[in-house]
Amino acid sequence: MDSQQAKQYVLSKPEAIEDHPFGPDVAVFKVKGKMFATLALGDGKEKGTQGKMAGHWCMNLKCNPDHADAIRSTFTAVIPGYHMNKKHWNTLILDGTIPASEIEKLIDHSYSLVVKSLKKSERELLELHHSEKDLHQ
Repeated sequence: MDSQQAKQYVLSKPEAIEDHPFGPDVAVFKVKGKMFATLALGDGKEKGTQGKMAGHWCMNLKCNPDHADAIRSTFTAVIPGYHMNKKHWNTLILDGTIPASEIEKLIDHSYSLVVKSLKKSERELLELHHSEKDLHQ
């Protein structure tokens, strides 16, 4: 999955929007004002990544801590969240080694975690307009 395909999939989530609060080089994706993904091009200057991110698009996704460790041990292109809480976020290096279906599952998981954390009124409004399947895959 390349960066454009990842971006399209993220924006297909109900009421997902793209924002650029950190400048034009980092796309931040939110639902109801809460971030569930970022997308940026790695420049190779990231400390602690051993240059893995250089020249590759990278996506930060929220993740259940138990699942985060499992996915990191499965794919070398999944590392602790760069510039994020490393317990709750993963960085996916979009270098072609992670199957698209797995990336979609991780995007779905991140989105679902954030939807579940919304205020009850916001979550119920989403549930009123969108199916359970679309919100909690």
